[in-house]
Amino acid sequence: MTLPIIADVTPSVMELEEGKDYWWCTCGRSQSQPFCDGSHAGTEFTPQQFTVDRTKNYALCRCKRTENGPFCDGRHKGLEPDAPT
Repeated sequence: MTLPIIADVTPSVMELEEGKDYWWCTCGRSQSQPFCDGSHAGTEFTPQQFTVDRTKNYALCRCKRTENGPFCDGRHKGLEPDAPT
């Protein structure tokens, strides 16, 4: 399996709404990080749909190395962003 592009080495912290559907970018190519914009077309990646059960701020992963996607688990520490493709 190909590793996703490291879009950034910091999480995106934002308020998400309870019950709303979101699509998290898993490939790292999206220009709408951390959300999917369709840039995965032609790759082996697909976005991850998720909802949250409470409206509040969440830290969403942009390094694409988390084991708890779409949420940041700190694995970005020590990584460098990939060059744009």
